[in-house]
Amino acid sequence: MAEQDVTNQVLEMSDGENGHGRIEIAPEVIEVIAGIAASEVDGVEKMRGSFASGVVERLGKKNHGKGVRVHLTEDGIKVDVYCVVKFGVSIPRVAKLMQEGIRQTLLNMTALEADEVNIHIVGIQFETKQPEPEYQDEV
Repeated sequence: MAEQDVTNQVLEMSDGENGHGRIEIAPEVIEVIAGIAASEVDGVEKMRGSFASGVVERLGKKNHGKGVRVHLTEDGIKVDVYCVVKFGVSIPRVAKLMQEGIRQTLLNMTALEADEVNIHIVGIQFETKQPEPEYQDEV
């Protein structure tokens, strides 16, 4: 089961008997679709990204594929999602909803079925109280 480099690989689909041509979908597109589908699940606080994606976001560009890795193998498409969930939610329920949402969204948008959708919970976000502003008395 050899993994292929996703940066130079595209998924090719044929039209079957119609012969209108071929459709190529870059793995980055699958990452973006899976990232958006995962972040829409209630209970997901944020997706985990790398240092580079954090810098890019600070510069103002939203990275929708953050926290998602797509691997093209001989067996098919494998999607790994890394996220942080909110404190108090049912982790198995949130993970199952993410898997179902990603599978359904990929199928609807690309007609591709993921062989594996692996959810990795890498943290829990606790609610933080906003500090009350300190007012100084005017003299």
